[in-house]
Amino acid sequence: MTEQMTLRGTLKGHNGWVTQIATTPQFPDMILSASRDKTIIMWKLTRDETNYGIPQRALRGHSHFVSDVVISSDGQFALSGSWDGTLRLWDLTTGTTTRRFVGHTKDVLSVAFSSDNRQIVSGSRDKTIKLWNTLGVCKYTVQDESHSEWVSCVRFSPNSSNPIIVSCGWDKLVKVWNLANCKLKTNHIGHTGYLNTVTVSPDGSLCASGGKDGQAMLWDLNEGKHLYTLDGGDIINALCFSPNRYWLCAATGPSIKIWDLEGKIIVDELKQEVISTSSKAEPPQCTSLAWSADGQVTRPFPAPCPASPPALSPFWGREKGKEDFRTAPKSRHRHHKSILKPAQMKNWLPPAPQTLELSSFTLSPAPRADFDPPRTLPS
Repeated sequence: MTEQMTLRGTLKGHNGWVTQIATTPQFPDMILSASRDKTIIMWKLTRDETNYGIPQRALRGHSHFVSDVVISSDGQFALSGSWDGTLRLWDLTTGTTTRRFVGHTKDVLSVAFSSDNRQIVSGSRDKTIKLWNTLGVCKYTVQDESHSEWVSCVRFSPNSSNPIIVSCGWDKLVKVWNLANCKLKTNHIGHTGYLNTVTVSPDGSLCASGGKDGQAMLWDLNEGKHLYTLDGGDIINALCFSPNRYWLCAATGPSIKIWDLEGKIIVDELKQEVISTSSKAEPPQCTSLAWSADGQVTRPFPAPCPASPPALSPFWGREKGKEDFRTAPKSRHRHHKSILKPAQMKNWLPPAPQTLELSSFTLSPAPRADFDPPRTLPS
């Protein structure tokens, strides 16, 4: 029996570039997508091959491109950042804005919830990082030793024993901040181009960064050092760790690369087919991606190219011994069957293993090592 990524479905609904996607293990059939059409769409997956998901509602309020969206750990709230310079906290039950965060002087590029939902961090083109409470009050603005260019991505570590914020920017730096006093803890230097993304592993031990130079650099957050570099071969727009395997997934130009971090080899490489009679047709650029809670499906959101509609959302799932005529995977290591087995786990499991039933390949639950945050959002 062989395993490979197969295309499961496509969602269409936005009228502009899709900039970010958010998922939650609490509601595995719910997806949020942010777009340059100034909206956030809440999708419900149907598992129907003819109509893979339906838009339930559009969250409206931002007056410019929505650049980022994340979901609280209980799945009840969403947080967005926009080029209108604001953040918004959304009640996903009603679809309304409950808080509006004002303070940045330029576009907000990235937002994140802390694991306990009590703190919010944002990064902006004004070169600052701001720490907020959920009432919309800015508690601290990081300016000393901050980025000298745009702050493109900010993320909290989920590890409660090492409370930190990780950021990256167009100054080519990855910075690690002590959450207790918002002071700089580590400067990670090594990239040769501006950075688009940084992601923290589910256990908080590693972070990965990527951007213009096409290199995914892995950093040890406990020891504050560079571990190794993976060559993406193209600009890296997004990175995410698998929730239950020692894998890193990257949106590299028009393709998606999945690395096995233990062997430092590519498990799979995916690229969407372009069906066009135009000689100038190019594949859409992948701008964002996320794993399902059970680690079986990767959900990329590509940006448009001249030959494609403005918002495509292909879903790729792992499947045993079955080919799908809709797939276009390019695996460089199909013969490495052992790296596809669910034996290499690093205690990165979500709170409760949940399956979207998108493929026949499933993982056995493993004990969870990190803490389980509160499930309510403080008022």
